[in-house]
Amino acid sequence: MKFLDLAKVYIRSGGGGGGCVSFRREKFVEFGGPDGGDGGNGGSVWAEAVDGLNTLIDYRYQQHFFAKNGQPGMGSQRTGKTGDDIVMKVPLGTEILDEDEETVIADLTRVGQRVLLAKGGNGGFGNLYFKSSTNRAPGRANPGQEGVERTIWLRLKLIADAGLVGLPNAGKSTFLAAVSNARPKIADYPFTTLVPNLGVVGVDGREFVMADIPGLIEGASEGRGLGMQFLAHVERCKVLLHLVDGTSSTITKDYRTIVTELEAYSDILGDKRRVVALNKCDALDQKTITTRRKALEKASGGKVHVISGVAQTGLQDVLRAIYGEIQGAAPEVEHVPWQP
Repeated sequence: MKFLDLAKVYIRSGGGGGGCVSFRREKFVEFGGPDGGDGGNGGSVWAEAVDGLNTLIDYRYQQHFFAKNGQPGMGSQRTGKTGDDIVMKVPLGTEILDEDEETVIADLTRVGQRVLLAKGGNGGFGNLYFKSSTNRAPGRANPGQEGVERTIWLRLKLIADAGLVGLPNAGKSTFLAAVSNARPKIADYPFTTLVPNLGVVGVDGREFVMADIPGLIEGASEGRGLGMQFLAHVERCKVLLHLVDGTSSTITKDYRTIVTELEAYSDILGDKRRVVALNKCDALDQKTITTRRKALEKASGGKVHVISGVAQTGLQDVLRAIYGEIQGAAPEVEHVPWQP
C-alpha cells in the first residue's frame, strides 16, 4: 500500500428539502384545509478516526464527498426523508485543516473520535406549519436551507511515542528492525527509507511505538534531499532517539546538522527530549569508540549510548533510557474539535 500523508478533499452537505403546499380534498370529509408536510433535512459530512489505517491513499482516488439532499415534503402531512450522512474514515493522528492549510479544524487522535465538517441544511416548512386561527388556508411553504460546500486538507501525523532521527545511513531502519516487529527496507545507500515506518518496541515487559522517518541532510529545511516533509510525523513523539553513525569521521558535525534542521523546522522539535546514541560500534575498536563517544558527549551536553543495530549490542540500555524519557514527558494537551 502506498503511503500518503496529505490529501485535498472537497465536501458538500446536502440541502434541505422544500416544504409542500397541499390542501386536503377528499370526498365525504367535512373539513379540508392545508396538509403540506415539511421537507427533510440534508445529510451532513463527518470525519471519524478508525483503527487499522495508516495512510490517506484512499483520498487520492476519491476527493469529492457530497451528502444527499433532503426529500421535499408531501401532502397528507408527510415529511420528506432526511438525506444520508457521509462519514469519511481517516487514520488516527489525522489533522483536518481549512483551505488555507494552516487553520486546524480538528485533530483526531482517538479511535471513534468524530467531527462534524459540514452540517446538512434544514428542511423547509410546509403550508400546514403556517396554519393559524386567522390564516386558515396558507398558500406558502419555505424552501429548504442550502448545504455547506467547502474545501479541506487532511494531513496525517503518525502517532508514536518515540521518533528516530539522523542522517541517511545512520542505521535507523536497522535499529528499528532489531528492536521491533517492523520490517523496513534496509540497504547500503542513502535514502533507502522513503516513507515513515512504525514499529512496536518491547522492553522489560512494557511496550511503546517508535517511528522511523527518512534521513535528513544539511539544508533539508531548504528542500535538499527529501526535505522536511516527513518531520511532522515525529512532532507528536514524546522523545527523539538521535542516531549518529559511529563510523563517520565527523560525528560532531553530523550531530549538529540534525539538531540545526530540527530547530529550523519548529521550536517544538527543537525542545523535545532527546536520547543520543553512537551507532555501528561493532565496526570500531574500543579506543575509537571511547574517543568518539567523549566528543559526542561534549557536543550534545549529555550521555551518549554506545550501540550496534547489526550486532544488537547496547539496545536494551538505550530502550530503557527512551522509555524513561517517555514516562517523564509531559502529557500533550488534547485539541478540542471545532464544530460549525
